[in-house]
Amino acid sequence: MNASEQASSIEFASKIAAVVHLMKANVPDLRADLKPWTNDPQTRGLLDPDSIDIGFHFPGVSRSFKCRSLLVQIRFCDLGGFEAGDLATITTPDSPSASSQAYRVIGVEIAGFDHRGQRWQLSTIDDWHCEGDDIPKLEQASQLKQCCRQIFEVFRQAPIGSE
Repeated sequence: MNASEQASSIEFASKIAAVVHLMKANVPDLRADLKPWTNDPQTRGLLDPDSIDIGFHFPGVSRSFKCRSLLVQIRFCDLGGFEAGDLATITTPDSPSASSQAYRVIGVEIAGFDHRGQRWQLSTIDDWHCEGDDIPKLEQASQLKQCCRQIFEVFRQAPIGSE
């Protein structure tokens, strides 16, 4: 789901801003897009409500990353009644059934796109390898993996005001 729509609380908005900052710190040429998905019925039917999706665009085609745009999808799982412990969690005060609802980050996926469509994908859910037709150079793939690690850390931090 578009990051701009998921920024429903100060905590979520702060964490989204932190993700944008860390991506731009690792790859300064990127321009963030908090609404990578169009708002039509067909697209809305495909969106995962338990994800934060952020687009990033290079000023042109990146020869190192072998794409023009990156789509970062941070996927969550509702913990329900389970104990969160020190897992990467975030709480939202907007739950209709409870005062707060805990989510755990279960993975980060980054995909590279150009005018031909998706060219490659990196997923933390499987083996953390880039797969696709034209994958990024080794140094850039390492940068992306580092970004994924940092994204997990952003969501492991204690919620704002919980000290």
